[in-house]
Amino acid sequence: MKLSVVVSMYNEEKNVEPLIEQVEQALHGIDYELILVDDGSTDGTVAKIKSHANAHTKLVVFRKNFGQSTAMKAGIDQAAGKYIVTMDGDLQNDPADIPAMMAKLENEDWDVVAGRRANRQDDFVLRKFPSKIANWIIRSSTQVFLSDYGCSLRIYRSEIAKNLGLYGELHRFIPVLAALQGARMTEVDVRHHARQFGESKYGINRTYKVMVDLLLMLFFQKYLRRPMHLFGGLGLLFLVIGFLINVYLLIVKLGGSDIGGRPILILGAILLFAGIQFITIGVIMELIMRTYYESQGKKTYLIKEIFTLEPEA
Repeated sequence: MKLSVVVSMYNEEKNVEPLIEQVEQALHGIDYELILVDDGSTDGTVAKIKSHANAHTKLVVFRKNFGQSTAMKAGIDQAAGKYIVTMDGDLQNDPADIPAMMAKLENEDWDVVAGRRANRQDDFVLRKFPSKIANWIIRSSTQVFLSDYGCSLRIYRSEIAKNLGLYGELHRFIPVLAALQGARMTEVDVRHHARQFGESKYGINRTYKVMVDLLLMLFFQKYLRRPMHLFGGLGLLFLVIGFLINVYLLIVKLGGSDIGGRPILILGAILLFAGIQFITIGVIMELIMRTYYESQGKKTYLIKEIFTLEPEA
């Protein structure tokens, strides 16, 4: 199969029919499959997909809501195409951009072609301005220079997509995960439409999640294969600082001064070590989670059913 299009769906009942029609129209003549992953919708999304499915459609239904990254991972796991496209199910991405992106991937030998929303149809204060800040922070921190990390419309070679290691809410950092594999990436301008049906699943609160996940990405980039360079370096630094403080306090004590009544020093030490401990525990737990799932071949999601149309006799 040439192409797999993976779309995560959550309460997108009214978008189902036009989405399937637009994909069919845009990819006419291409050997493709459309994998729709229902991420625990509570409306009629599943029933709508089943009633409008065509021969290219595969529906993956989760037992509950697991999140966009997990839905994307499930769709990629099911994909059989040589190339894999990811996009949102809210009709803001335009399937008509896919053929040109695929041609660029093939003709110029890229591993990933990412969409860049040239004329983004979103609110400036709540969506576009925070996104610009987040994009700048991610680019500056990771040195992966893409303009629009928030655009879900991307096309990948299958071997890159299937080894991304999507967990938690890391779909925002897919370009960084691809860069860790040595993927060659480029961007193209794509269309972006205003949402017509349903409600946005994103809010200003996602900025906090992005910042937390960014810390994890920086660790993966720099220290995943040599964690002792980070933790050993920090440990040595704090040992030296602690030793110097103790030497100073010893000198003060030998000079006859009382060093027992300095609460600010104790408070600072507690806060410092507590911060380091929490960050360390977070990284360790992330690695433990990955080891748990990958070593046993376990999935981070539960599938209720997989639906496809039966071929005609």
